[in-house]
Amino acid sequence: MSRKSPVTEEQKRAARFAKAMGHPIRMYILELLSNQSCCYSGDLTEVLPVVKSTISQHLKELKDAGLIQGEIEAPKVKYCLNKENWAEAQVLFKSFLKT
Repeated sequence: MSRKSPVTEEQKRAARFAKAMGHPIRMYILELLSNQSCCYSGDLTEVLPVVKSTISQHLKELKDAGLIQGEIEAPKVKYCLNKENWAEAQVLFKSFLKT
């Protein structure tokens, strides 16, 4: 007999977003992207005091969670917020925080 999990899909999604947001550099990247009307295509190592490989790991975590999306336009990669998932994260967090 299997038991139904008390954890909702919304809680799982919110937790995945929260995990991806759980580092100050990732929060900075999200804030940077949210304050731009278009994609960021610069080199983030110019604004963040960390090596490119570390930034790549942070971008990968945000992308895997669905919070950002990127397009390769050699030699640069453009990053934008995934507006649909960003809006979903806001709704989920607001709902959770008001309880």
